[in-house]
Amino acid sequence: MTPESKDRGPEAPDTKDRGPEAPDTKDRGRRKVMTGTVVSAAMQKTVVAQIERLVKDPDYGKYVRRRNRFKIHDEKSECKVGDVIRFMETRPLSKDKRWRLLDFVKRVER
Repeated sequence: MTPESKDRGPEAPDTKDRGPEAPDTKDRGRRKVMTGTVVSAAMQKTVVAQIERLVKDPDYGKYVRRRNRFKIHDEKSECKVGDVIRFMETRPLSKDKRWRLLDFVKRVER
């Protein structure tokens, strides 16, 4: 018996020709969109935005502030500290930067 003629079980489906109804392609393109406040604009073409939320402590019942900070690509360097922005998930642009600026929700007057 040669290794080529061994029964290897059912054949794997062809992954190259999936068509428009492929199960894993219909969710493609749905990237997270978040809203946050710019807390740092000191880098070139990058801003840091922060999202703050209140979470109830399970033991004490007290509400605690939780913060997440995101590095966001700002191609035109138009964000200022205090702006409220919408940003979207994208491919990795650097070690920490995986988000890009979509638009402004509220701009700070300077």
